Amino acid sequence: MSTPRSIEVPSGVRRITVRTARGQFAAFDAMPATGVCERRPALLVPGFTGSKEDFLPILRQLAAAGRRVIAIDMRGQYETPGTDNRDVYSLKALGADIGSIAAVIATDLPGTPAHDDAGVHLLGHSFGGLVARETILRKPAGICSLTLMSSGPGKLTGPAAGVLSAILTPLRGMGGQQLRTEIKRVWDFQLAVQARSDGTPPHIIDFLQRRMLGSNPDGLAAMAEQLLACPDRTGALASSAAVPILVLYGEYDDKWETPVQENMAERLRAQRVCIPGATHSPAVEAPETTASALNAFWNAAEAVSR
Repeated sequence: MSTPRSIEVPSGVRRITVRTARGQFAAFDAMPATGVCERRPALLVPGFTGSKEDFLPILRQLAAAGRRVIAIDMRGQYETPGTDNRDVYSLKALGADIGSIAAVIATDLPGTPAHDDAGVHLLGHSFGGLVARETILRKPAGICSLTLMSSGPGKLTGPAAGVLSAILTPLRGMGGQQLRTEIKRVWDFQLAVQARSDGTPPHIIDFLQRRMLGSNPDGLAAMAEQLLACPDRTGALASSAAVPILVLYGEYDDKWETPVQENMAERLRAQRVCIPGATHSPAVEAPETTASALNAFWNAAEAVSR
């Protein structure tokens, strides 16, 4: 569970709804202080149990480089509506959602500059990285780079997989209100207890509760199942991606071990950045270093494509 240290929305960041042919998506929209966007926009996709709030610590720093930055809630996450149809939470369907959002950001949002070679920098964190990979495999127009942040080549590895499996196993076969009730039980007796034990401030715990219980329960279950079963599609991405790729991860990532992500970067012939001292949420744990690395990668990707 990604845990923001603050949920205060900084100046220069506003709440918006991105409307696409595939539905509406809650988002944060960060613009340069000057209001002038000289660089290509970026789209940030959160992970399992996460939300757009996970990116709050880096939004202003990314926008300060001269670009518009949009962080979203995926379908069924927190403030974006979902349905009880689990098919809409497959990696393929979520990847199509992200492609649709990217197309709107690149061409239709007021204030986004038009370029002959316009494109969007796509970043996916954790499960969001698996979704972003699926987006690229669909070969959409208008994506100019891909960043996999604290994500892996396939299913979760190590202790994280065991923990998630233990939580998910009793929930299998449930749906609707029964599943919602059981997820609340998981929150009350496991996740909330762990958050308090970790010393998480009460107002952040309140937010985590709103986010967990506000997310669609079938969406949570479907995403969890895919985290435990997702195949390694690194080879397919390496052979088909036509954009620069960055693999960025924390030094002590506990969801996909760092050697796993290093190997994935090698197979993708991708740029690789390890954030010192961070674990699974570099944007929260080391925002300045993370934002600097992202801006450097995005700026270089734009220079090469000109």
